[in-house]
Amino acid sequence: MTPRARIFAVVCAAVALVGVACEKQPPPKPAISGDIAKGNPTEAEVAAVEPQADAPEARPLTPERQAQLDAALAAVPAQCDVFSEANCLLPFPNDFFTVQDDSTGTRRRINLPPGQLPNVSGSPLDPSEWNRNDGWSPNTPILIQVPNFDPSATNLPKQTDIEFSTTSASATVIVDLDTGQLVPHWAEMDQRATSPSNQALILRPATSLIETHRFAVGLRNLIGTSGVPLPAPITFQALRDNNLVPNARISSRQEEYNLIFTEMAKAGVDRSNLYLMWHFTVAGADTLAGRVLSMREDAFGRLAGTSPAYTITGVQRDGLQKGVNKVVRGTFEVPLYLDRGGAPGARMVYSPLNGDPLAVGTYTASFTCVVPTVAIAKGEAAPVVYGHGLLGSSDEVLAGSVQATAAANNAVYCATNWIGLSEQDVGEAVRVLGDLSEFPTIPDRLQQSMLNTLFLGRLMLNEDGLGGNAEFQTKAGANIMNTDEAFYDGNSQGAIMGAAVTAVAQDWTKAVLGVGGMNYSTLLNRSTDFDQYFSVMRGAYPDPLDQQILFGLIQMLWDRGEAGGYVQHLTTRTYDLTPPKQVLMTVALGDHQVATVTADNIARTLKLPIYQPVLPKGVQPIIGTEDQSAYYFNLDPIRKFPLQGSALYYWYFGTLPAPQGNITPTMSDEYEAACTGANAGSAATDPQCEDPHEFVRSEPRVIAQKKAFLKSDGVITNVCKDEPCVGKPTD
Repeated sequence: MTPRARIFAVVCAAVALVGVACEKQPPPKPAISGDIAKGNPTEAEVAAVEPQADAPEARPLTPERQAQLDAALAAVPAQCDVFSEANCLLPFPNDFFTVQDDSTGTRRRINLPPGQLPNVSGSPLDPSEWNRNDGWSPNTPILIQVPNFDPSATNLPKQTDIEFSTTSASATVIVDLDTGQLVPHWAEMDQRATSPSNQALILRPATSLIETHRFAVGLRNLIGTSGVPLPAPITFQALRDNNLVPNARISSRQEEYNLIFTEMAKAGVDRSNLYLMWHFTVAGADTLAGRVLSMREDAFGRLAGTSPAYTITGVQRDGLQKGVNKVVRGTFEVPLYLDRGGAPGARMVYSPLNGDPLAVGTYTASFTCVVPTVAIAKGEAAPVVYGHGLLGSSDEVLAGSVQATAAANNAVYCATNWIGLSEQDVGEAVRVLGDLSEFPTIPDRLQQSMLNTLFLGRLMLNEDGLGGNAEFQTKAGANIMNTDEAFYDGNSQGAIMGAAVTAVAQDWTKAVLGVGGMNYSTLLNRSTDFDQYFSVMRGAYPDPLDQQILFGLIQMLWDRGEAGGYVQHLTTRTYDLTPPKQVLMTVALGDHQVATVTADNIARTLKLPIYQPVLPKGVQPIIGTEDQSAYYFNLDPIRKFPLQGSALYYWYFGTLPAPQGNITPTMSDEYEAACTGANAGSAATDPQCEDPHEFVRSEPRVIAQKKAFLKSDGVITNVCKDEPCVGKPTD
């Protein structure tokens, strides 16, 4: 059976199922199975710790200690957790802010309290949309504010040595309570904070946290500014030490916490030296991807095997690169699941019967297609769906690098707008950053844009789609495209969104993800693209601690429309009626716009091999790296070429490495020394100062690699010939 036949067998099965589902029951929920491995402590490390598994004997506090506890509890409102006075929602994420709900996959439901995180106008966050979720983001930042803390004197795991986080020496630990395994991560202090009192300690998991699993976070052996270990907050001490406490805010949690302490002991974590511990549950696939999967089944069921309706609106033949015959523009129709006609600011409409997205009309999406000259003469062009960058448009497919790729590889490249984060959404993005209660409008439109992109793929493949129009036919009247299978190629946001849409795609199994990554809560502070937008957010929410909590909260909804919400089902553990995918990831060292660490996290989650040698000798992956191999923890090398599967490639263009922490590359001391002040005049031509974000897609060897990969029997080739991939900056 050909790849196209296999894919369409899946699709036909989906249509048949949907036909029944539309009459008798809601669309089927995605079936999830399998697991994702995490780092574990060695047996020797566990034995050396000799953790205290049994709860200490329950004893009352002394009168003095009880008075301290009573005062601490009185200082924290009843709707807030008792572990932090710095902010009601700390520590974050935290199952204290959930309720039991047996109807969900996790048996939990988010229950954020009202009245939190007001902006400068006094408008608090409306938690309604967040409270739909059955858990926290698998890509969440983990946040706490520790008073009188000295991070430089504490054994925090660094971004340059992630493996350290899985040892007994690490001051921070994340335990998967469902597997007993340790989660590799790094810790960083918020470098955007203005004082220690509003500075968050941020733990960032180095992989996507497994959906529906429970996780516990432990802080231990923290050193204070006085140079001695910090005592645990009195509210936590009472739980940790199993004290008899008359206050229900402590006693009601004692049994639960004793069970979790026992589970953590099995992973080598001793309760007796913990400064703090709390736990949270990660959302399930239905919360993360269920809306898009429901929309997909409903919308493609309506097609019933036919092509989306479309209209050609214009053809451009002049001003194109050599090897490109024409550019064809048009529109196509997609079922609409948003109110307000799908315009910026629209919200998803839900069925009152089952809560699934409800089609309320039709959305007219635009497309722009690049048609190479060789396709007109010979046909057999690869149909490639292209994903554009941040706040751009489908016309990015006219960029020189894309035209060159289409011409060199005999590929028809078609793009549509990523509504939600396209050029028409700039005003909405600014409005939302002033009042993040409005943030749901962004992921709601992004989910519609994912469906639009899936429909564009079907439009390119179906026999009564684009290939039936004279503009997409050879001189002999044949379809210029080989419709065995479609493919995907996207850069920047097109890669971030591309991983998500590829995970749910039924019409393609191979995708090139250029200079992308996951997740936005890690990415935003590290991206020069966000600088001007951050000024709006900072004006509305001036407290740095609030800002970091808000990044965590918006990630919970952004998961629905970015790679992080779908990555666990991209190459394996696929959704129902969805084929597994192969991805070629390419990144640029020192990228100013998309931090490469966010691509590393995808590769670790999926166990993708990394091309080695990764970088030239002496080049640091990020500033402060002493050992390249330690930085690329848990990323194994490609063993053999040609590779049938997926991989991550680093490209080096002479750019300075990015700094550690949540700042942009242009904020590092090294960049300021080399590229500003007296050196500002040469910065535009000095390779170490240039942003390499656009360079990878223009690299001839990358274009050649795409040609070998983006076909039904495609493979990843050794284009760098066992040497580091070093390219030249392009104009």
